[in-house]
Amino acid sequence: FRTWTGGGYSGYRSVSRTTSKDFINWTIPTKMKFGDTPSEHLYTNQTHPYFRAPQIYIGIAARFMPGRRILSKDEAKIIGVNPSYFNDCSDVVILSSRGGNSYKRKFMESFLRPGIGLENWVSRSNYPALNIVQTSSNEMSFYVNQNYAQSSSCIHRYSLRIDGISSIYAGFRKGTVITKPFIFKGKQLHMNYSTSAAGGIKVSILDNSKSPYKSFDIDNAIESIGNYIDRIIKWKNINDLSSLEGKIVRLKIELKDANLYSLRFN
Repeated sequence: FRTWTGGGYSGYRSVSRTTSKDFINWTIPTKMKFGDTPSEHLYTNQTHPYFRAPQIYIGIAARFMPGRRILSKDEAKIIGVNPSYFNDCSDVVILSSRGGNSYKRKFMESFLRPGIGLENWVSRSNYPALNIVQTSSNEMSFYVNQNYAQSSSCIHRYSLRIDGISSIYAGFRKGTVITKPFIFKGKQLHMNYSTSAAGGIKVSILDNSKSPYKSFDIDNAIESIGNYIDRIIKWKNINDLSSLEGKIVRLKIELKDANLYSLRFN
């Protein structure tokens, strides 16, 4: 919920958390930390466990820019906004957390920019009203208030592909990423990805010293092409990963004109 960094209503609008076992008695609020990122005014953080990976908390917050006025008085009069609500502007930013009192703000850029038209650049417009929810097998949505303090005020639905909050991307020139070491359970690797007709993704499974496991080197990988929410990654003559289950592995992922949104082991 929204609190202030200073005493009373001073400082920056920020976020604190509190917990309860009965929804009657609540712990003393704990201020959330944002690492070494600059302080910003944050409203309506909408922090919830992400429905596809509940160990990760996602927040879509309103970033309020007090005193950053875009409209002139004449422009404000033309669109019919309340005279008290055109002296500021705001957009949407994304927060993430693994729980506790710490947010990660890896992406300081706007997650949703104000739209075309002066009506989108008034005070307290672009405030998220609901966090990310699944709205079809391929789509998720979030909801944002717009045209604040105007007769046209409304809630706008925005849609993304499943897991489409961010991605690992490479252009036509290939790019490579090597993951941190981890141990997995499962027999198959699934990925959510999109490629161009000329693009693709190949995956090699490495040991902790970054040497490929037998049969899982990049030359043995079958290129993954297409646009899928859930696709099994394969290698020549093998796609059962049971032999590597419980071992320390890294994934080496080569991409060409492709986006990788998420991965999991079944």
